[in-house]
Amino acid sequence: MYNVSSQNRSLDIKIARRAQRLTQRVTWLSDWLGASESPIVDAVYLRHLPEGTFGRTWIDTLDMAELAPMSSGSRRQQLHDGVHTLTGYGTDFLGEAQVQAFLMGAKFRLFHGVLLGQMLLAVALFKPGADRGSQREGLTVKLMLHHLKQAYQRGRGSQFDPDCWQPENLWHLALIDVRAMFKI
Repeated sequence: MYNVSSQNRSLDIKIARRAQRLTQRVTWLSDWLGASESPIVDAVYLRHLPEGTFGRTWIDTLDMAELAPMSSGSRRQQLHDGVHTLTGYGTDFLGEAQVQAFLMGAKFRLFHGVLLGQMLLAVALFKPGADRGSQREGLTVKLMLHHLKQAYQRGRGSQFDPDCWQPENLWHLALIDVRAMFKI
């Protein structure tokens, strides 16, 4: 389904590193402001939950992407991966942009707009079309805008507040029930 060339894989790695540096800066700022929380997501506990539960799906999603739960920074930052689980958006370039659009729809924050703008600029500048072959094969600015508009509208139609949700109380519930609870 997807072609991965070394040139575009290198670009994806550069984008991922840039995002990681941004995350580190946000974590540093959270620590400096005293907004950091102790680790929230207990991977061992989540792995012992039954399949199909929100918590088990969360950790399975991270395992499939070869990612570890965020264990430092603000509460909202540590719970970011849970938004991927709730929405079903991937952890790739488009999925990250969709999560930001969804969050902007659910509860506007300038930060989400800035991240979306940077992602759109990357698509426009690097023109990741079919001729370049990558995980973003065929992802044009027009198509990305379409996906982002859908994610934004999905966020607007939800009853999800990223600032006050408490996944710790939901991990044992079926993912489908958690999505229904937030109208996602």
